[in-house]
Amino acid sequence: MTEKSPGHASIPATATATATAVRAAAAAAAVLTVAAGLGVRAVSGGEVAKYAGDALYTVLIHTLVVFLVPRVRPLTAAGTALAVSWAVELAQLTDLPAVLSRHSTAARLVLGSTFNAPDLFWYAVGAALAWAVHTRLTARRTLAHV
Repeated sequence: MTEKSPGHASIPATATATATAVRAAAAAAAVLTVAAGLGVRAVSGGEVAKYAGDALYTVLIHTLVVFLVPRVRPLTAAGTALAVSWAVELAQLTDLPAVLSRHSTAARLVLGSTFNAPDLFWYAVGAALAWAVHTRLTARRTLAHV
């Protein structure tokens, strides 16, 4: 059984169903990640909330990568999420994120405003966590189809 897309070769129905399931799981994971970030902020403050937020920021980017590219490998998704997180942090060495953050709450939430070297480590922690969960879920899904 195949599904036809306009202008594209036939795609097996199981691949389409798998991609849909992966996207649904990634969307749910993104919502849970945001909820976890808000929860950490609600119950703690200071460095715990800040660095947990940094790690969760990278986890969120990982879930968005998986949502956009459902067949992405865990290491590729984690590496992409880490690269984006580090790029955003390193951009804070310039004035651009701070200027944008003064004019937009969304920019402040996404780009931050001030470089903080320890954030780079916590982004790596988030990428490692996302990679581990994604790897485990991918292995479980593969075993279920054997």
